[in-house]
Amino acid sequence: MAGIYIHIPFCAQACHYCDFHFSTSLKLKKRVISAMKKEIIQQKKYLDNSMIKTIYFGGGTPSLIQSAEIQDIYNTIQHNFILSDDVEFTIEANPEDITESLVASWHQIGINRVSLGVQAFKDKDLRYMNRIHTSRQSFRALELLKKSKIKNLSVDLIYGFPNLSDSTWEESLDIILKFDPQHISCYSMTVEKKTPLFHLIKKGVYSKLNFDQANRQFLIARKKLRNSGYAHYEISNFAKDGHFSLHNTGYWNKTHYLGIGPSAHSFNGQTRQWNINNNLKYSHAIENNLQHYDVEKLSRKNMINEYILTRLRTSSGIKQDVVSCKMTRQEYQKFNKEIEKFIDLGLIQKNHNSLSCTESGMLIADSISSDLFLI
Repeated sequence: MAGIYIHIPFCAQACHYCDFHFSTSLKLKKRVISAMKKEIIQQKKYLDNSMIKTIYFGGGTPSLIQSAEIQDIYNTIQHNFILSDDVEFTIEANPEDITESLVASWHQIGINRVSLGVQAFKDKDLRYMNRIHTSRQSFRALELLKKSKIKNLSVDLIYGFPNLSDSTWEESLDIILKFDPQHISCYSMTVEKKTPLFHLIKKGVYSKLNFDQANRQFLIARKKLRNSGYAHYEISNFAKDGHFSLHNTGYWNKTHYLGIGPSAHSFNGQTRQWNINNNLKYSHAIENNLQHYDVEKLSRKNMINEYILTRLRTSSGIKQDVVSCKMTRQEYQKFNKEIEKFIDLGLIQKNHNSLSCTESGMLIADSISSDLFLI
């Protein structure tokens, strides 16, 4: 089984916190989409004829492009890959783009899962993020999606930013629970270099993030969503039974995947590659049959460290038999010594063959992972 990720590198407006590749100009849209279809054909052997279990249109803002363009890309995938009968087909969308006719056209194409970027329910918070939509548009989008034939809905929310009180965050969670989505992602606000948010904080226009606040709000979400019947299966992700994101779970389980489009990443078990993150240069390279990506052969230690990093963020955790057969005896002894330290600190728990973070450990999971890495 494998997955395909399609990166749609266009947005109507730049969010202050986002460091993904995108352009707010649509003038290259047709050329980029044409190049993406050609890349799908060029890369048809990358996944070694594996059956495709998931297709994910991300961005950027996939809901910005026309349904006919999505259909065209999907047709190209169908003609060049073997798709599972029950393929999970996700599209990311912004609330301002959602209409009844648009969602109906998505359903007709075969899209069966929508990930809606609500982020916040207060207009002042949306303005802080420089989101283009309003809270009213979020409510309207949620209502339309709940009435639609697409029955797998995921909603994104952001916490841990200045002026978001614990009570407002709890209110946002209560609102989203009334819509009863199958999946909820709660992301802590982060400050990435080269983003507008980084420069606004550096200039003193925006306040610095408060990590104690972020930790509190993470725990509020965890308690409320678990009490409401959602499994906390990855640090940022909650789902009802049977509705884990299969595509993202594939990333954490090291399932092979092909990334299509500018800046998209791919992984085939031995190498990782990433496409040019410039729309014009990407299109030119594809059109002229030039190499459009950089590639890295993953070392044994790289593979182990990636496994530790991704799996420690999940409820399934690290499988001891997996790491023991990949490490030397000396490496595994050192690994176990570190694990015992974190168990004594109450940050990691052991359950038969699995090692996973406790609730306290989840707050510093990436830091724990770095201490477990092979150097």
